[in-house]
Parts: sequence; structure tokens; C-alpha cells
Amino acid sequence: MPKIVDLIKQQLELLETLQTQLETELHLISSRDADALTTLLADKSSTLDKLAAQDQLIEKTYSDDQADGQSVEADELFEKARKLVEQCKYRTEINAKAVEQGQLRLEHLRNLLLEARARESMTYDKSGKPKGGSSSKGVSA
Repeated sequence: MPKIVDLIKQQLELLETLQTQLETELHLISSRDADALTTLLADKSSTLDKLAAQDQLIEKTYSDDQADGQSVEADELFEKARKLVEQCKYRTEINAKAVEQGQLRLEHLRNLLLEARARESMTYDKSGKPKGGSSSKGVSA
């Protein structure tokens, strides 16, 4: 069975990969590259699955090794992993805010386009007041 230290080192590599993916994700969000973002999200999902599997393996090995005592090196690696997880959480929050801001900008642009379209189709009634809608009468049966 692999040693706990080796398992944590593998976990750290996966966390560093995730951190890099999150940085790339932010760049792709800001550049609005949907195709590359979709590919990255699939890769990120795979990395998260690997992290979850590694967590389960570490948990099992850790509980088995708990009776034998734990090394100082393992404690240090656990602390490093916790810090990386916190950094990944922070980057995820930043990415979520970037997506939210992008959606707000799109919604604002959509509203501007709808207002412009409404102004273009504006007509006036008999008294000279502005009236929205098309200038055609339509078909009546």
C-alpha cells in the first residue's frame, strides 16, 4: 500500500493542476472564448474527479496509518494541501464573479438593443403623442 506522504504529494500535484486550470478559466471567461472554455471545463471536471478519488484513498490510508502514528512530513504536506485548497476556492469565487459580471453586461446590452428597437418602431397617435408599436395596421378578418 502506498505511503500517506506519497499520496499527499500526488494530491498536491492535482491541486496545482486545478489551480492552473482556474487561472486559465478566468482568462477564457474574460476573453469570451466559449469553445476553449468548454474544453477546459471538461478537463477541470476530470481533475476534480481525480481529486475526489485521491481524497478517498488518502482518507483510507490515513485512518490505517493513524494507529502507527503520523510523520511530521505528512503534517506539513497536509497543511500545504489545505492552503492550495483555499487558494482554489478563492479563484473559483473570482471566476464566479467574472461570469456574473459578464452576464450582467450581456443583460445590459440586451436591454439597450431592445430599447433601440422600441424607439425605431415608435409612431405617433392623432394628438402627436409617441406611441410604441409598428406603423402597419395589420390584417383584420
